[in-house]
Amino acid sequence: NIGRHLHARETLFGAVFGMSKHMEIENLEKSRKIVDFLGMTEHQDELASNLPYGLQRALNVAIALATEPRLLMLDEPVAGMNPTEKAEMTRIIRLIRDEMGMTVMLVEHDMRTVMNLCDKITVIDFGEKLAEGLPQEIRENKDVIEAYLGAEDIVA
Repeated sequence: NIGRHLHARETLFGAVFGMSKHMEIENLEKSRKIVDFLGMTEHQDELASNLPYGLQRALNVAIALATEPRLLMLDEPVAGMNPTEKAEMTRIIRLIRDEMGMTVMLVEHDMRTVMNLCDKITVIDFGEKLAEGLPQEIRENKDVIEAYLGAEDIVA
């Protein structure tokens, strides 16, 4: 949950760093670098609660990055977003993966996002692993197609 009455910069800074003044300068610079890296500089002085939904979600990703994880786990990162917000979040995730070299694991129901982002996909259907493979393999997997479209909707 992001700080409702804090600016984006303060939310990122405060969520991770409850430290002495000596550490504040160093950590404020770290926060600035993350905000710049994610392309959120123009929004850093806005109240977090006033940011559009997609930017609030991006701020949550920034907070996670501030902890310097080796693995970034995202739960439905584009859920509830409009197409523009989805494209921006996809850009951010790709940037983290490609520029930072970080492994990103995500749970997502938006198959377009999954297919555009993921190198390897595991499909879970009712708690059971249904398929695993490269995006093209998953796209062509009959079990996956049946689970998502229904057997009666498949045209041979």
